[in-house]
Amino acid sequence: MKTLSSFILAALTLVAQTGKTAPSPHLFAAAAMTKAQKNSSIPTDSGIFLRTDDGEWVAFGPKIQAVSSATVDPSNPGIIFLACGNGIIRSRDGGVSWRLVTDWKVSDVAAIVIDPIDGNRVYASTGWGLWKSVDGGDTWKPADNGLTETFSKTLLLDAIEPERLLVGTAGGLYVSIDGAETWSRITDVPSTHILRLRRGVADPKVWLAVTEGHGAWISHDDGTTWTSTAPSLDDANLYGAAVDPIDSLHLAVAGWGVGTWVSADGGSTWFDRTAGLPTPNVFSLAFDPTSPGRLWASTFEEGTFYSDDFGKTWIEGGLVGALVNDSGFINLNL
Repeated sequence: MKTLSSFILAALTLVAQTGKTAPSPHLFAAAAMTKAQKNSSIPTDSGIFLRTDDGEWVAFGPKIQAVSSATVDPSNPGIIFLACGNGIIRSRDGGVSWRLVTDWKVSDVAAIVIDPIDGNRVYASTGWGLWKSVDGGDTWKPADNGLTETFSKTLLLDAIEPERLLVGTAGGLYVSIDGAETWSRITDVPSTHILRLRRGVADPKVWLAVTEGHGAWISHDDGTTWTSTAPSLDDANLYGAAVDPIDSLHLAVAGWGVGTWVSADGGSTWFDRTAGLPTPNVFSLAFDPTSPGRLWASTFEEGTFYSDDFGKTWIEGGLVGALVNDSGFINLNL
């Protein structure tokens, strides 16, 4: 793995010479190389990694312990937020420079979402509650009104109605329709820990949630009502979830000890696609918007793999030794 590649240097030089390029999707992994650690509890190689066209994973941004995810402003790809253990880190120049924009009160940050219409409105879920900024991340205020349990790992914003958000907490799934000023619980889903939320792009009415000990849940009416899905996983701890951005009928979930499961019919039937992976412990999933049908799966310390046949076969894709907290595609000017 390269720590500073000619890929990034060439991209920055091109931007400096010709101006901004059109943003394009890049696969990222928020990862820590935990397997190689000896006599140390702190990974020496962690942060955000991007996968290049030649299959290399390159470090992007600062080396940060306990980085959870990366988010890019949909209206300005030069603005990037990193959700980290010690707070929220922001770049306003496409990743050239970075600064911490939160104080000690904001920590254990798991997910960040940005209003696609008004980039000044930014929301973050953390181990200590929800936070909201109305000035692009310069200042933050708590946004927990209505939450009975504030520990939250996953947060999504409704791009069609940006005042509407869904958050998964340790006490269940909650919705806000007023920009995180107030929250109400969605009672269809058990009051358990929601570990990941994903939404369809081709059909935004499709939402998928995975939980700790209560399997997977799906909504086909824009997150209003929910039903249990993937009955074979009803008692599983599921950490990964993905909805294909090209075909919202294509779903995938994954977890500890259960591997990766897929559905091609919107959750009516599910198939175990763990065969071919080196371990049944999978933390993160992502469908590839640049390669129709391609599914990425990040295992615990045994590498990231991709499949072009919906999980029937897998191809090794690097990051061996990594614990990947989150992965997906972000639009960057590189």
